[in-house]
Order: sequence, then structure tokens, then C-alpha cells
Amino acid sequence: MLLQALAFYLFAFVTIAAGAMVVASRNPVYSVLFLILAFFNAAALFLLIGAEFVAMILVIVYVGAVAVLFLFVVMMLDIKVAELREGFLKYAPIGSLIGIVLLAEILLALGVFGGGSPTIATLNQAGAHVGSVENTRAIGRVLYTQYFFLFQSAGVVLLVAMIGAIVLTLRRRPGVRRQRVAEQLYRPKDQAIAVVKVPTRGGVS
Repeated sequence: MLLQALAFYLFAFVTIAAGAMVVASRNPVYSVLFLILAFFNAAALFLLIGAEFVAMILVIVYVGAVAVLFLFVVMMLDIKVAELREGFLKYAPIGSLIGIVLLAEILLALGVFGGGSPTIATLNQAGAHVGSVENTRAIGRVLYTQYFFLFQSAGVVLLVAMIGAIVLTLRRRPGVRRQRVAEQLYRPKDQAIAVVKVPTRGGVS
């Protein structure tokens, strides 16, 4: 228990520090790298409470796709950091107020205010039953039974968004040679192969 508590405080401290550096860093590339560090430590916190599926999803999806995509976009775009910092102090009070409200909601959900959380009480009552089922198996049962249609709908929405992004970025520029697979497959043999007769001890002119 002592080792687990020390690991929790270590990962929690690194997560909070990395989250703060995401906002305070002057270089956008460093901000994305600190964001990746925060994701890794958050995944370690999920592992400590036995939510291995959520931890792996956090690493695979957020670190492997979203954060790396942010990093490539930030590196490829010519971002002027000075202009980004101009409105930081202007919107700091609003951001602080939103952060305080979110923190109060989290504490209210955990039962810090109000004398107890009904969600946590329900989980404690069903602790033995929930503990007998693996985390991934429990999520799969709920996802593919109760929320099956919503899960499929989300997949369709993501597919439409992906196709829309491809269509919006597809540009036909004049003078640019493009590969035409159908013409390559169905062209006659005399256009695809050139047979050259080379004399003995001779070369191709």
C-alpha cells in the first residue's frame, strides 16, 4: 500500500506539473510535449485504480494520434508565439473562473460537498459484483449491448468527417501529373513491355 501511495503521489504531481507547463510554456512544441507527458502519467494513474482499458486507450488514442497530430501541425504551421501571448492576460480571469467551476463540479460529484456521492455509494454496494468482472469485459458488455446503436452512430459520424476532410483537402491543380491506376492496369501489352533484341556481345544503343 505504501508503494502504491507513493506511485500515486508521484504520477499525480507530474501530471499537474506537466499540465501547468502546457499553459505556461512559451514554445508551442514544448507545450505539446508536456501534454504527452501529462497523458502518460494520467494513464499510469488509471492503471493504479485497475482501469487498464482506459489507460491503454489514453496512450493509444491521445498520445499516439491526437498529441502527435498536434505536434506535427504546430511544427508545420508558422505560429507567431508573441501574438498568442497577447490575449493571455485578457482571458485569464475567465479561464480561472471556468476552472474553479469545473473543480467545484468534480468535488460535488465526489461527495466532498453535500455529504456523499450517490454514484460512489452505488459503486460501493456493487463492489463485489463489479470486481468479479474484468474492466475490458465490463466495458464491452455495456458498449455493445446498451449503447450499441450510439456506438455505431459515432463510427458513422467519424467516417463522414474523415471523408469530408479528404474531399476538402483534395485539389486538382493544372499541369500536375496524377497516377491513373485504371489506365495502367488495362493498357495493352505493347505499351507496357518493350522487347529489344540485343546481338551477342553487343550493347543496347
